[in-house]
Amino acid sequence: MRVQERSGDFAAAGFVPVAVGFSPPDALAALAGHLGWAFAFCSDENRLVYDRLDLGSAGARQVFSPGTRAIYDAARARGEDVARPVEDVRQLGGDALVVAGEVKVLMRPSSPDDRPEIDQLLAAAAALGAH
Repeated sequence: MRVQERSGDFAAAGFVPVAVGFSPPDALAALAGHLGWAFAFCSDENRLVYDRLDLGSAGARQVFSPGTRAIYDAARARGEDVARPVEDVRQLGGDALVVAGEVKVLMRPSSPDDRPEIDQLLAAAAALGAH
């Protein structure tokens, strides 16, 4: 299930989803539109947030892992257009819960396909209490 489909659950926990990417703003706006992302999508072209959260880079085997390939194969099977990457595919992302500017929960993936389930994020948000 997608984050935007669970926006009410995030709101009930006192959190607002925000995405951060290192692409230029116009590219992120196009991505947000493609994904149907209704929340803020911030451009971090200098990767200051990535550095601050110590989100590293993956090796080629991690990037092109069986799990990652399966994600793209499934997208192709659904008829989605899967474009070739034009940016740093090795940069790993992360998921964080931030309260009053302080990172309270940080989940760092070991590969691009290693991301927490939305229920894990919501459970972590509930454990922090409403903010």
